[in-house]
Amino acid sequence: MTKNNDLENDQMPWFYEERENISRERILELIEKAVNEAFSRISQKPEKVLLLPPDITRAHSGAGWITEEFYRIFSQYADVYLIPTLGQHVPHTPEQNRWMFGSIPEEKILVHDWRDGVKNIGEVPADYVKEVSKGKADWPIPVSLNKMLLEEEWDIIVNIGHVVPHEVLGFANHNKNYFIGLGGKEMICASHMMAACCGIENNLGELITPLRDCYNKAENEFLAHLPDFYLMVVMDYDKNGNLKHTGCYVGDDPETYLMAAKASRKQNVITVPPLKKVVAVMQGDEFHSTWVANKAVYRTRMAMADGGELLIIAPGLKRFGEQPEVDALIRKYGYAGTPEIMKLWHENKDLQDITHGTAHLIHGSSEGRFTITYAPGHLSEEDIKSVNFNYTNLEETLKRYNPEKMKNGFNIMPDGEEVYFISTPSAGLWATEEKLALY
Repeated sequence: MTKNNDLENDQMPWFYEERENISRERILELIEKAVNEAFSRISQKPEKVLLLPPDITRAHSGAGWITEEFYRIFSQYADVYLIPTLGQHVPHTPEQNRWMFGSIPEEKILVHDWRDGVKNIGEVPADYVKEVSKGKADWPIPVSLNKMLLEEEWDIIVNIGHVVPHEVLGFANHNKNYFIGLGGKEMICASHMMAACCGIENNLGELITPLRDCYNKAENEFLAHLPDFYLMVVMDYDKNGNLKHTGCYVGDDPETYLMAAKASRKQNVITVPPLKKVVAVMQGDEFHSTWVANKAVYRTRMAMADGGELLIIAPGLKRFGEQPEVDALIRKYGYAGTPEIMKLWHENKDLQDITHGTAHLIHGSSEGRFTITYAPGHLSEEDIKSVNFNYTNLEETLKRYNPEKMKNGFNIMPDGEEVYFISTPSAGLWATEEKLALY
Protein backbone atom coordinates (compact mmCIF):
# COMPACT_ATOMS: atom_id res chain seq x y z
CA MET A 1 0.00 0.00 0.00
CA THR A 2 1.20 3.49 -0.83
CA LYS A 3 0.34 6.61 1.12
CA ASN A 4 1.30 9.97 -0.33
CA ASN A 5 -0.17 12.87 1.58
CA ASP A 6 0.06 16.63 1.37
CA LEU A 7 -1.25 18.08 4.62
CA GLU A 8 -2.01 21.68 5.51
CA ASN A 9 -2.75 21.29 9.24
CA ASP A 10 -0.15 23.12 11.35
CA GLN A 11 0.10 20.08 13.63
CA MET A 12 0.83 17.62 10.85
CA PRO A 13 3.82 16.95 8.59
CA TRP A 14 4.23 19.05 5.49
CA PHE A 15 3.96 15.75 3.62
CA TYR A 16 4.92 12.13 3.98
CA GLU A 17 5.13 8.99 1.91
CA GLU A 18 4.89 5.37 3.00
CA ARG A 19 5.43 2.42 0.65
CA GLU A 20 6.67 -1.13 0.71
CA ASN A 21 9.81 0.16 -1.00
CA ILE A 22 10.66 3.79 -1.77
CA SER A 23 13.36 3.92 -4.42
CA ARG A 24 16.36 6.20 -4.26
CA GLU A 25 15.02 8.03 -7.30
CA ARG A 26 11.74 8.70 -5.50
CA ILE A 27 13.50 9.98 -2.39
CA LEU A 28 15.47 12.39 -4.58
CA GLU A 29 12.12 13.67 -5.87
CA LEU A 30 10.84 14.05 -2.31
CA ILE A 31 13.96 16.02 -1.39
CA GLU A 32 13.26 18.45 -4.21
CA LYS A 33 9.68 18.73 -2.99
CA ALA A 34 10.94 19.43 0.55
CA VAL A 35 13.19 22.20 -0.76
CA ASN A 36 10.28 23.83 -2.58
CA GLU A 37 8.16 23.61 0.58
CA ALA A 38 10.98 25.27 2.53
CA PHE A 39 11.12 28.09 -0.02
CA SER A 40 7.39 28.57 0.40
CA ARG A 41 7.11 28.17 4.16
CA ILE A 42 10.43 29.41 5.57
CA SER A 43 12.46 31.58 3.18
CA GLN A 44 11.83 32.42 -0.47
CA LYS A 45 15.39 33.62 -1.09
CA PRO A 46 17.72 32.02 1.43
CA GLU A 47 21.28 33.26 1.56
CA LYS A 48 22.65 30.80 4.15
CA VAL A 49 21.49 27.22 4.62
CA LEU A 50 22.60 24.72 7.26
CA LEU A 51 22.28 20.95 6.84
CA LEU A 52 22.38 18.73 9.95
CA PRO A 53 22.90 15.07 8.99
CA PRO A 54 23.76 12.22 11.37
CA ASP A 55 27.34 10.99 11.60
CA ILE A 56 28.94 8.05 9.83
CA THR A 57 27.34 5.45 12.13
CA ARG A 58 24.05 6.17 10.30
CA ALA A 59 25.53 5.99 6.83
CA HIS A 60 23.56 2.83 6.00
CA SER A 61 20.37 4.93 6.12
CA GLY A 62 21.33 6.86 3.00
CA ALA A 63 21.72 10.05 5.05
CA GLY A 64 24.94 10.85 3.20
CA TRP A 65 23.53 10.93 -0.32
CA ILE A 66 20.32 12.57 0.97
CA THR A 67 22.46 15.37 2.42
CA GLU A 68 24.44 15.58 -0.80
CA GLU A 69 21.23 16.11 -2.77
CA PHE A 70 20.04 18.85 -0.40
CA TYR A 71 23.43 20.50 -0.86
CA ARG A 72 23.26 20.22 -4.65
CA ILE A 73 19.88 21.94 -4.81
CA PHE A 74 20.33 24.61 -2.15
CA SER A 75 23.83 25.55 -3.32
CA GLN A 76 22.31 26.84 -6.55
CA TYR A 77 20.67 29.60 -4.51
CA ALA A 78 22.58 29.99 -1.24
CA ASP A 79 25.80 29.49 0.71
CA VAL A 80 25.38 26.02 2.21
CA TYR A 81 27.20 24.34 5.10
CA LEU A 82 26.70 21.13 7.00
CA ILE A 83 27.56 20.01 10.51
CA PRO A 84 27.49 16.24 11.08
CA THR A 85 25.67 15.82 14.39
CA LEU A 86 28.52 14.02 16.10
CA GLY A 87 27.65 14.56 19.75
CA GLN A 88 30.86 13.44 21.40
CA HIS A 89 31.80 11.01 18.62
CA VAL A 90 35.14 11.30 16.86
CA PRO A 91 35.03 13.83 13.98
CA HIS A 92 35.05 12.40 10.48
CA THR A 93 38.24 12.30 8.51
CA PRO A 94 38.22 13.94 5.05
CA GLU A 95 38.14 10.44 3.56
CA GLN A 96 35.07 9.53 5.63
CA ASN A 97 33.35 12.74 4.59
CA ARG A 98 33.96 11.93 0.92
CA TRP A 99 32.71 8.37 1.46
CA MET A 100 29.51 9.55 3.17
CA PHE A 101 28.76 12.95 1.60
CA GLY A 102 30.22 12.48 -1.86
CA SER A 103 30.84 15.69 -3.77
CA ILE A 104 30.24 18.18 -0.93
CA PRO A 105 33.46 20.23 -0.55
CA GLU A 106 35.42 19.53 2.62
CA GLU A 107 35.55 23.23 3.51
CA LYS A 108 31.74 23.26 3.69
CA ILE A 109 31.68 20.50 6.32
CA LEU A 110 31.99 22.01 9.79
CA VAL A 111 33.03 20.08 12.90
CA HIS A 112 31.01 20.05 16.13
CA ASP A 113 33.16 20.62 19.21
CA TRP A 114 31.20 19.30 22.18
CA ARG A 115 33.58 20.85 24.72
CA ASP A 116 34.67 24.28 23.50
CA GLY A 117 32.31 25.02 20.63
CA VAL A 118 29.04 25.32 22.54
CA LYS A 119 26.97 27.97 24.30
CA ASN A 120 24.57 27.53 27.22
CA ILE A 121 21.14 29.06 26.58
CA GLY A 122 19.12 27.71 29.52
CA GLU A 123 18.09 24.49 31.20
CA VAL A 124 15.30 22.01 31.71
CA PRO A 125 14.63 22.52 35.45
CA ALA A 126 15.39 19.80 37.97
CA ASP A 127 11.77 19.76 39.14
CA TYR A 128 10.59 18.97 35.63
CA VAL A 129 13.22 16.26 35.17
CA LYS A 130 12.18 14.72 38.48
CA GLU A 131 8.50 14.82 37.54
CA VAL A 132 8.79 13.18 34.13
CA SER A 133 11.30 10.58 35.35
CA LYS A 134 9.09 9.73 38.33
CA GLY A 135 11.85 10.61 40.73
CA LYS A 136 14.60 8.53 39.11
CA ALA A 137 16.58 11.66 38.17
CA ASP A 138 16.51 14.97 40.01
CA TRP A 139 19.04 17.24 38.32
CA PRO A 140 18.59 19.96 35.70
CA ILE A 141 19.55 19.35 32.09
CA PRO A 142 21.60 22.28 30.78
CA VAL A 143 20.75 23.31 27.24
CA SER A 144 24.19 23.86 25.71
CA LEU A 145 24.37 23.81 21.93
CA ASN A 146 26.75 24.40 19.05
CA LYS A 147 27.74 28.07 18.74
CA MET A 148 27.62 27.98 14.94
CA LEU A 149 23.99 26.87 15.12
CA LEU A 150 23.07 29.63 17.56
CA GLU A 151 25.20 32.57 16.47
CA GLU A 152 25.14 32.42 12.69
CA GLU A 153 22.20 33.87 10.73
CA TRP A 154 20.70 30.84 9.00
CA ASP A 155 17.77 31.28 6.63
CA ILE A 156 16.93 27.56 6.44
CA ILE A 157 18.08 24.67 8.64
CA VAL A 158 17.46 21.08 7.53
CA ASN A 159 17.62 18.17 9.99
CA ILE A 160 18.19 14.86 8.20
CA GLY A 161 18.04 11.42 9.74
CA HIS A 162 16.90 7.88 10.29
CA VAL A 163 14.15 7.10 12.81
CA VAL A 164 14.92 3.77 14.46
CA PRO A 165 14.62 2.35 18.01
CA HIS A 166 17.15 3.98 20.32
CA GLU A 167 18.44 3.17 23.80
CA VAL A 168 18.42 6.72 25.17
CA LEU A 169 15.47 8.41 23.46
CA GLY A 170 13.19 5.53 22.51
CA PHE A 171 13.71 6.40 18.84
CA ALA A 172 16.59 8.18 17.16
CA ASN A 173 16.56 11.44 15.23
CA HIS A 174 14.29 14.50 15.29
CA ASN A 175 15.49 16.91 18.00
CA LYS A 176 18.14 14.41 19.08
CA ASN A 177 20.13 16.05 16.26
CA TYR A 178 20.19 19.23 18.32
CA PHE A 179 20.40 18.14 21.93
CA ILE A 180 22.82 15.24 21.59
CA GLY A 181 24.21 15.64 18.09
CA LEU A 182 25.05 19.32 18.59
CA GLY A 183 25.00 19.24 22.38
CA GLY A 184 27.70 20.28 24.83
CA LYS A 185 29.39 18.13 27.43
CA GLU A 186 27.12 19.18 30.29
CA MET A 187 23.97 18.49 28.31
CA ILE A 188 25.14 15.16 26.93
CA CYS A 189 26.28 14.00 30.36
CA ALA A 190 23.10 15.01 32.19
CA SER A 191 20.92 13.54 29.44
CA HIS A 192 22.61 10.15 29.25
CA MET A 193 22.65 9.71 33.00
CA MET A 194 18.96 10.55 33.23
CA ALA A 195 18.16 7.99 30.55
CA ALA A 196 20.30 5.35 32.28
CA CYS A 197 18.52 5.93 35.58
CA CYS A 198 15.16 5.49 33.82
CA GLY A 199 16.34 2.11 32.49
CA ILE A 200 17.45 1.21 28.98
CA GLU A 201 14.68 -1.35 28.53
CA ASN A 202 12.12 1.26 29.59
CA ASN A 203 13.44 3.56 26.86
CA LEU A 204 13.82 1.26 23.87
CA GLY A 205 10.88 1.51 21.48
CA GLU A 206 8.97 4.15 23.50
CA LEU A 207 7.58 7.03 21.45
CA ILE A 208 8.05 9.63 24.19
CA THR A 209 10.60 8.72 26.85
CA PRO A 210 11.22 10.99 29.86
CA LEU A 211 14.30 12.39 28.12
CA ARG A 212 12.44 12.95 24.85
CA ASP A 213 9.82 14.82 26.90
CA CYS A 214 12.59 17.08 28.24
CA TYR A 215 13.96 17.65 24.75
CA ASN A 216 10.53 18.56 23.40
CA LYS A 217 10.19 21.11 26.19
CA ALA A 218 13.65 22.52 25.42
CA GLU A 219 12.89 22.73 21.70
CA ASN A 220 9.66 24.61 22.35
CA GLU A 221 11.25 27.06 24.79
CA PHE A 222 14.68 27.67 23.25
CA LEU A 223 14.64 26.72 19.56
CA ALA A 224 11.17 27.71 18.37
CA HIS A 225 12.67 30.68 16.51
CA LEU A 226 14.91 28.55 14.30
CA PRO A 227 13.94 28.42 10.57
CA ASP A 228 14.14 24.64 10.51
CA PHE A 229 12.43 21.48 9.32
CA TYR A 230 13.04 17.74 9.43
CA LEU A 231 13.36 15.07 6.75
CA MET A 232 13.31 11.65 8.38
CA VAL A 233 13.37 8.21 6.81
CA VAL A 234 12.24 4.82 8.09
CA MET A 235 13.76 1.59 6.78
CA ASP A 236 12.94 -2.12 6.82
CA TYR A 237 14.48 -5.32 5.48
CA ASP A 238 13.45 -6.75 2.11
CA LYS A 239 13.08 -10.49 1.49
CA ASN A 240 16.81 -10.73 0.74
CA GLY A 241 17.83 -9.17 4.04
CA ASN A 242 18.78 -5.80 2.56
CA LEU A 243 17.63 -2.50 4.03
CA LYS A 244 15.11 -0.50 2.02
CA HIS A 245 13.36 2.81 2.61
CA THR A 246 9.69 2.45 3.53
CA GLY A 247 8.85 5.92 4.82
CA CYS A 248 9.84 9.54 4.29
CA TYR A 249 8.44 12.24 6.61
CA VAL A 250 8.92 15.97 6.13
CA GLY A 251 7.76 18.69 8.48
CA ASP A 252 8.56 21.01 11.36
CA ASP A 253 6.43 19.78 14.25
CA PRO A 254 6.33 16.85 16.74
CA GLU A 255 3.73 14.98 14.70
CA THR A 256 6.27 14.50 11.93
CA TYR A 257 8.46 12.63 14.42
CA LEU A 258 5.55 10.69 15.92
CA MET A 259 4.38 9.41 12.53
CA ALA A 260 7.89 8.25 11.68
CA ALA A 261 8.42 6.68 15.11
CA LYS A 262 5.11 4.81 14.94
CA ALA A 263 6.08 3.44 11.53
CA SER A 264 9.49 2.41 12.87
CA ARG A 265 7.95 0.75 15.89
CA LYS A 266 5.69 -1.26 13.61
CA GLN A 267 8.46 -2.27 11.19
CA ASN A 268 11.67 -2.27 13.22
CA VAL A 269 10.62 -4.00 16.44
CA ILE A 270 10.98 -7.72 15.75
CA THR A 271 9.28 -10.15 18.12
CA VAL A 272 11.22 -13.36 18.70
CA PRO A 273 11.33 -16.23 21.19
CA PRO A 274 14.12 -16.04 23.80
CA LEU A 275 17.34 -16.37 21.78
CA LYS A 276 20.14 -18.61 23.04
CA LYS A 277 22.75 -17.57 20.46
CA VAL A 278 22.79 -14.35 18.46
CA VAL A 279 25.44 -13.43 15.89
CA ALA A 280 25.43 -9.72 15.03
CA VAL A 281 27.59 -7.77 12.59
CA MET A 282 28.76 -4.21 13.25
CA GLN A 283 30.10 -2.97 9.91
CA GLY A 284 33.80 -2.16 9.85
CA ASP A 285 33.43 1.10 7.94
CA GLU A 286 30.93 2.54 10.43
CA PHE A 287 31.67 1.16 13.91
CA HIS A 288 35.14 1.67 15.39
CA SER A 289 34.45 1.74 19.15
CA THR A 290 32.34 -0.22 21.62
CA TRP A 291 30.63 3.10 22.32
CA VAL A 292 28.79 2.65 19.01
CA ALA A 293 29.25 -1.08 18.37
CA ASN A 294 27.43 -1.81 21.62
CA LYS A 295 24.25 -0.99 19.73
CA ALA A 296 24.33 -4.75 19.13
CA VAL A 297 23.90 -5.17 22.89
CA TYR A 298 21.20 -2.54 23.27
CA ARG A 299 19.04 -3.73 20.39
CA THR A 300 19.13 -7.45 21.27
CA ARG A 301 19.15 -7.47 25.07
CA MET A 302 15.34 -7.77 25.29
CA ALA A 303 15.53 -10.87 23.08
CA MET A 304 18.39 -12.70 24.80
CA ALA A 305 17.60 -15.81 26.81
CA ASP A 306 19.03 -16.08 30.30
CA GLY A 307 22.42 -17.76 29.94
CA GLY A 308 22.51 -17.04 26.20
CA GLU A 309 25.40 -15.65 24.15
CA LEU A 310 25.58 -12.53 22.01
CA LEU A 311 28.49 -12.77 19.54
CA ILE A 312 29.41 -9.43 17.94
CA ILE A 313 31.51 -9.45 14.77
CA ALA A 314 33.24 -6.05 14.69
CA PRO A 315 36.08 -5.89 12.14
CA GLY A 316 36.48 -2.12 12.57
CA LEU A 317 36.73 -2.17 16.36
CA LYS A 318 39.88 -0.36 17.50
CA ARG A 319 38.94 1.43 20.75
CA PHE A 320 36.30 1.54 23.50
CA GLY A 321 35.34 5.22 23.81
CA GLU A 322 34.90 7.85 21.15
CA GLN A 323 36.99 10.30 23.20
CA PRO A 324 40.29 9.53 24.98
CA GLU A 325 38.88 10.30 28.43
CA VAL A 326 35.85 8.08 27.84
CA ASP A 327 38.07 5.32 26.48
CA ALA A 328 40.16 5.54 29.67
CA LEU A 329 37.00 5.43 31.79
CA ILE A 330 35.78 2.25 30.09
CA ARG A 331 39.19 0.62 30.44
CA LYS A 332 39.32 1.55 34.13
CA TYR A 333 35.88 0.35 35.24
CA GLY A 334 34.58 -1.96 32.51
CA TYR A 335 30.99 -2.92 31.84
CA ALA A 336 30.30 -4.02 35.41
CA GLY A 337 26.50 -3.83 35.70
CA THR A 338 24.13 -1.25 37.15
CA PRO A 339 24.52 -1.87 40.92
CA GLU A 340 28.33 -1.76 40.77
CA ILE A 341 28.52 1.24 38.43
CA MET A 342 25.97 3.22 40.45
CA LYS A 343 27.98 2.51 43.60
CA LEU A 344 31.20 3.59 41.90
CA TRP A 345 29.49 6.69 40.50
CA HIS A 346 28.78 7.95 44.01
CA GLU A 347 32.40 7.28 45.06
CA ASN A 348 34.53 8.41 42.10
CA LYS A 349 34.98 11.90 40.71
CA ASP A 350 35.90 10.76 37.20
CA LEU A 351 32.57 8.93 36.86
CA GLN A 352 30.79 12.02 38.18
CA ASP A 353 32.59 14.26 35.70
CA ILE A 354 31.92 12.15 32.58
CA THR A 355 28.43 10.89 33.37
CA HIS A 356 27.55 10.09 29.77
CA GLY A 357 30.40 7.57 29.99
CA THR A 358 29.03 6.28 33.28
CA ALA A 359 25.63 5.79 31.63
CA HIS A 360 27.30 3.96 28.76
CA LEU A 361 28.89 1.49 31.20
CA ILE A 362 25.38 0.70 32.46
CA HIS A 363 23.85 0.39 29.01
CA GLY A 364 26.63 -1.89 27.75
CA SER A 365 26.33 -4.48 30.49
CA SER A 366 24.19 -7.61 30.22
CA GLU A 367 23.74 -7.37 34.01
CA GLY A 368 25.13 -10.89 34.17
CA ARG A 369 22.08 -12.32 32.42
CA PHE A 370 23.82 -13.39 29.19
CA THR A 371 27.38 -13.32 27.85
CA ILE A 372 28.71 -10.78 25.37
CA THR A 373 31.52 -11.97 23.10
CA TYR A 374 33.41 -9.67 20.73
CA ALA A 375 35.32 -10.72 17.61
CA PRO A 376 37.23 -7.46 17.11
CA GLY A 377 39.37 -6.36 14.21
CA HIS A 378 42.05 -4.51 16.16
CA LEU A 379 41.65 -4.85 19.95
CA SER A 380 43.48 -7.67 21.71
CA GLU A 381 42.05 -10.49 23.77
CA GLU A 382 43.46 -8.82 26.87
CA ASP A 383 41.76 -5.53 25.97
CA ILE A 384 38.36 -7.12 25.44
CA LYS A 385 38.46 -9.25 28.58
CA SER A 386 39.61 -6.31 30.70
CA VAL A 387 36.23 -4.59 30.24
CA ASN A 388 34.26 -7.74 31.11
CA PHE A 389 33.47 -8.97 27.61
CA ASN A 390 34.44 -12.36 26.21
CA TYR A 391 36.84 -12.56 23.25
CA THR A 392 36.99 -14.70 20.15
CA ASN A 393 39.24 -14.55 17.10
CA LEU A 394 37.81 -12.56 14.19
CA GLU A 395 39.25 -14.66 11.36
CA GLU A 396 38.04 -17.93 12.85
CA THR A 397 34.64 -16.41 13.63
CA LEU A 398 34.18 -15.20 10.06
CA LYS A 399 34.98 -18.67 8.77
CA ARG A 400 32.35 -20.24 10.98
CA TYR A 401 29.74 -17.47 10.76
CA ASN A 402 30.24 -15.98 7.31
CA PRO A 403 27.89 -12.98 7.03
CA GLU A 404 27.74 -13.40 3.24
CA LYS A 405 26.33 -16.90 3.61
CA MET A 406 23.93 -16.34 6.50
CA LYS A 407 20.42 -14.96 6.36
CA ASN A 408 18.73 -12.66 8.84
CA GLY A 409 16.90 -14.76 11.40
CA PHE A 410 17.46 -18.38 12.38
CA ASN A 411 20.30 -20.33 10.78
CA ILE A 412 21.38 -23.93 11.33
CA MET A 413 25.14 -24.39 11.19
CA PRO A 414 26.71 -27.54 9.63
CA ASP A 415 27.24 -29.07 13.08
CA GLY A 416 23.60 -28.47 14.04
CA GLU A 417 24.10 -25.31 16.12
CA GLU A 418 21.15 -22.91 15.83
CA VAL A 419 21.99 -19.21 15.76
CA TYR A 420 19.97 -16.09 15.14
CA PHE A 421 21.77 -13.79 12.70
CA ILE A 422 21.37 -10.00 12.54
CA SER A 423 23.18 -8.18 9.74
CA THR A 424 22.47 -4.61 10.94
CA PRO A 425 21.55 -4.45 14.65
CA SER A 426 21.46 -0.66 14.63
CA ALA A 427 18.48 -0.76 12.25
CA GLY A 428 16.02 -2.41 14.63
CA LEU A 429 15.04 -3.76 18.03
CA TRP A 430 14.61 -7.43 18.84
CA ALA A 431 12.52 -8.47 21.85
CA THR A 432 10.38 -11.26 23.24
CA GLU A 433 6.65 -10.73 23.63
CA GLU A 434 7.09 -10.99 27.38
CA LYS A 435 9.67 -8.18 27.46
CA LEU A 436 7.57 -5.94 25.26
CA ALA A 437 4.53 -6.51 27.45
CA LEU A 438 6.56 -5.86 30.59
CA TYR A 439 7.90 -2.53 29.43
